[in-house]
Amino acid sequence: MARIDPNKLTLEERVVQINRVAKVVKGGRRFSFSAVVVVGDGQGHVGAGMGKANEVPEAIRKGSAIARRSLIRVPMNKTTIAHPIVARFGAAKVMMKPASPGTGVIAGGGVRAVMESAGIKDVLTKSLGSANAINVVKATIQGLSELRDPKREVARRRASVARPVSADRANGAQDEA
Repeated sequence: MARIDPNKLTLEERVVQINRVAKVVKGGRRFSFSAVVVVGDGQGHVGAGMGKANEVPEAIRKGSAIARRSLIRVPMNKTTIAHPIVARFGAAKVMMKPASPGTGVIAGGGVRAVMESAGIKDVLTKSLGSANAINVVKATIQGLSELRDPKREVARRRASVARPVSADRANGAQDEA
């Protein structure tokens, strides 16, 4: 799969979650922050990343940079996804179904951020299992990356059927199972 160049796209970033992490050391507690960031152009490109740093703005910047490197292309059918899919990442499970025009984005938290950043306007989703924002976002991204474009898939299947029969099969040789 070809890598998507983030410099050619006008990407908007959305912060899904900021988490304060405390590390107990000899002198007390040291605080650092992790930020889950989703970037997308609203035209079918989306990516997610998590940045960690001692200050919030730096964590967001790092998360955004990671998200820009991990962009994927989402095959869309007008304003919705191409077909239903269930994706898992860790204990998070996200179910996504196409919806008719005018339905809107029926999703919560991290799933909504990913869908809106990708430009999907009509979709039904349900987050099952874990409510961990990081894993829910990663499961959603994984599910969107597993979607197949129906037109390309039909063309691919027709091409495999139209392929000529191999010489072994033409001579009557059988596979031994």
